[in-house]
Amino acid sequence: MTPHRIGFLYWPGTKALTLSLAEEALRVAQRVHPEVVYELVFLQAEPLAAGDWRLPGEPWAGHLEGLDKLFLLADAPPAQVSAGLAAALKQQVRGGCVIGGLSAGVYPLAQLGLLDGYRAAVHWRWQDDFSERFPKVIATSHLFDWDRDRLTACGGLAVLDLLLAVLARDHGAELAGAVSEELVVERIREGGERQRIPLQNRLGSSHPKLTQAVLLMEANIEEPLTTDEIAQHVCVSRRQLERIFKQYLNRVPSQYYLELRLNKARQLLMQTSKSIIQIGLSCGFSSGPHFSSAYRNFFGATPRDDRNQRRSNSPFELTSTPVERG
Repeated sequence: MTPHRIGFLYWPGTKALTLSLAEEALRVAQRVHPEVVYELVFLQAEPLAAGDWRLPGEPWAGHLEGLDKLFLLADAPPAQVSAGLAAALKQQVRGGCVIGGLSAGVYPLAQLGLLDGYRAAVHWRWQDDFSERFPKVIATSHLFDWDRDRLTACGGLAVLDLLLAVLARDHGAELAGAVSEELVVERIREGGERQRIPLQNRLGSSHPKLTQAVLLMEANIEEPLTTDEIAQHVCVSRRQLERIFKQYLNRVPSQYYLELRLNKARQLLMQTSKSIIQIGLSCGFSSGPHFSSAYRNFFGATPRDDRNQRRSNSPFELTSTPVERG
């Protein structure tokens, strides 16, 4: 049988887990079903630096040819795509190759316009940044998306979920189920399932009033509710609500709410080009000084200093980021 050629093009820093999840699913499929024949091709998008994790494959040789599917892998958004590689990727698409991005591998696809008008599963950590930079892409919080000839997975175990879906589409659900059994996967997850674990698991508690209160907080970041308003909405007294938070989260509701807003603000600082004052207001702070003071007290640095420090250590840059006073 003619082998189905699948390429994996990865950037420096890609974790072995991201690649091995995809590779193992395909290798197990060949082992349990002799009529399934894959030829796997591993390529480096850029030369690896000394000390980088050594994954299989060699630097791509200036051309990409004869691939049925090609997956781009990265565990941090690459800064740019070389002109030669960009041309080769676009040529693959024109030739009918199904192309996909795993984890931050969605970034180079989006940079080249290859996801414009397509759904793309983006890790929740990068949602704000990705949506701002690539408004023509329909960024989703799904585990994975299969939109026509584009395949994307948010990363982690969702990579395996996507490859199981590929096996099911190409060879039938029975094979995907056999591979799942071989890998001791409890169940095959659908692409549209949510990325983040249920709130009660994140909180470490299933107390219904606590869950309701935190959901209200998460839904009201820009215009925070008072503790009395939250207690009223969840039908408990203020004192009872404070006891619940103290028992399960070891903090009062107002402190948990403040930390929630500050963590959201930090995410926006690192992932968007919004001004510091815009971020402060969108996270419920009445003024720039109020936001800066609360942020410094919690994180030990002003918003401006924290943004500049993290940007200097980042492998990519956001466009048109103003420099403001913190």
